[in-house]
Amino acid sequence: MRYLLAGNYGVGNLGDEALKDYFLKRFPDVEWIPLSATPGSGEKPFLPSGLRSLFGFGWLLTLRSLRGSDGLVFGGGSLFTDVESVRACFTWWCHARICTLLRKPYFLAFQGIGPFRTRVGEWFARWAIRHAALVSVRDNPSAKRCEEWGLNKEIIQSFDPVFSLLSEGKQVGSTRKILIVIPRNNTAASLLQSLTALVHRGWEEVHIVLMQGEESIGMTLKEYFSNWGVPVHMKSVVSLSDLHREVAVGSFVLTERYHGGIAALALGIPFEAIPQAPGDKLDSLSKLSVSPDSIAELAIAIARGEEELRKALKKASPSR
Repeated sequence: MRYLLAGNYGVGNLGDEALKDYFLKRFPDVEWIPLSATPGSGEKPFLPSGLRSLFGFGWLLTLRSLRGSDGLVFGGGSLFTDVESVRACFTWWCHARICTLLRKPYFLAFQGIGPFRTRVGEWFARWAIRHAALVSVRDNPSAKRCEEWGLNKEIIQSFDPVFSLLSEGKQVGSTRKILIVIPRNNTAASLLQSLTALVHRGWEEVHIVLMQGEESIGMTLKEYFSNWGVPVHMKSVVSLSDLHREVAVGSFVLTERYHGGIAALALGIPFEAIPQAPGDKLDSLSKLSVSPDSIAELAIAIARGEEELRKALKKASPSR
């Protein structure tokens, strides 16, 4: 089996790179050709989604790879949402449309669908879901959005598979009261509001964990914490194992990064996730419980999504 693997790879986002690693690790029987913004060995550029991208010509190699493959997998993440830009929806719709023009199936795996600010962004997502060979989503709001479109399409309820990678390395956390704060560059005012509510809990240390070069906001937060009278440490993480190690020592996690919350959940550490917009991935994550029963249910959901994708890939591959 040979499939292209599409996602927000090569843009320096730890969570998206972990998703790519998940597919490479859990589907060793598939010959993957990852698409990346900065292609490395064995990777190809994204397919074109505008006039500027047409002139790179590297996409011609990608097109050739697609023609010689069994199809394309959209591998996790929030690809079809226009919270930050409607261009994202258009970019991934272009990949889906090219697949249909070449009569190649594509699969939406472990996707976060929405929320949407614009009708055109929603249209791109709806079209992609309607024509997909398989759709699995990672949260209830995504499943509900798809079902409300009435597309007569089975929507498989799963969860973010990075959770399973983090659960594999689960370890006992620190017995000390350590607050883990994971910000983003465009941090929300609600982060400071949440910190104000946490200040009186008697923390022994505060660790600021930076997942994507948030040094500026990290320094701002470090100055803010100087008023707390507790030691403050700032750490940058560049891999999933780094994130696991830094989160594991905490007793509470306050995060604006989705996979920061996923790490806390996988390790059974209480957390608060701060959404960017109502109904987004962090909003959905904040409603989950760290109870053993809830964590077991998430593991089962991931296993189901994985098995359904494996069956669909084999069915679509003439060389299976």
